[in-house]
Amino acid sequence: MHYPQRPSYPLIALLLCIGMSYGQEKRPRAYGIEIGVLSTGKHNAITDVAGVTVGHTTRIEGTHIRTGVTAILPHQGNIFQEKVPAAIYIGNGFGKLMGVTQVQELGSLETPIILTNTLSVPTAANALIGYTLAQNPSVRSVNAVVGETNDGYLNDIRGRYLTEDDVLKAIKTAQSGALSEGNIGAGTGTVAFGFKGGIGTASRHLPQSLGGYTVGVLVQANFGGVLEINGVPVGKALNKYAFQKELFQDVDGSCMIVVATDAPLDARNLERLAKRALLGLGKTGGIASNGSGDYVIAFSTNKANRILYTMTSKTIPQTLLHNDAMSPLFLAVIEATEEAIVNALFAAKTITGHKGNTIKALPKKEVLELIKKYNRR
Repeated sequence: MHYPQRPSYPLIALLLCIGMSYGQEKRPRAYGIEIGVLSTGKHNAITDVAGVTVGHTTRIEGTHIRTGVTAILPHQGNIFQEKVPAAIYIGNGFGKLMGVTQVQELGSLETPIILTNTLSVPTAANALIGYTLAQNPSVRSVNAVVGETNDGYLNDIRGRYLTEDDVLKAIKTAQSGALSEGNIGAGTGTVAFGFKGGIGTASRHLPQSLGGYTVGVLVQANFGGVLEINGVPVGKALNKYAFQKELFQDVDGSCMIVVATDAPLDARNLERLAKRALLGLGKTGGIASNGSGDYVIAFSTNKANRILYTMTSKTIPQTLLHNDAMSPLFLAVIEATEEAIVNALFAAKTITGHKGNTIKALPKKEVLELIKKYNRR
């Protein structure tokens, strides 16, 4: 695909404001690919968890800028004043996730979650801090949570072109409902399994007999391994996989996974939930390589367990799900993570970027033939 040297301002403004990228592809389920056994939520997205919204800023400019920002908001109130229970689990720590220690120490999230590229983490954090301070005039400490993956193959990452305004636009345009995927926001310049990666999302809704809770997942897919889709050895069949001599060596990258649920969980059980998300990554063939930053941020939106900044009592009343009721949620997050990664691959499109580097989209026609061959629809 040809990209003009300097696209017109209206095009850039359109991409920035509405966060769209090239139009949306059909999702795997539209082709009959159903991952797992549990039902999806209405939109099969993290926004199926009530109150969660997602916004993107996409920067595609000239021949060198292919990057962006994705913002995930757990609810529409003042998040600092009404913190949500949260946990972070580190699969492989080759990354720059900001804010991890306070979440692990206190078990709560007090800002939106921002995803971006590696060298834009400080800019994103500064914007997030400013956003939170503006809402809370007396506050003097903010734990900004910012995750990243490295998009330096397609994006001139050393240029550090993202601005604080880009971050604020992603926050302010966050929406519920159906979400765009693929080459959008923080997934604009990412690569997965040697194909174009990107943003993907999925959800699972448990039947009332198992609690009736929803689990939603959003991924920033930028990692490698040996791709499998619904158990079909796609990477091997396409002769494109990690450590294959002279064809595809690079398995490093990163995968940021954000998990939301309305189940009444505390930080301890949210961490247990986050651990299982990595099983979903493994089911796609990801290997959490030495140079991959694989992090899971999990939070609960359950209103009864929000943590108020202003202390009105020395004790906090909570209603928590019993440990023995967690297993259905574990299955839900595994399935949703696996499907979110596959959704990202199906939505992403071929793109050319920095230094003329080109990453091709997943060859869906060949993949669908393989899935039919293995009878895995």
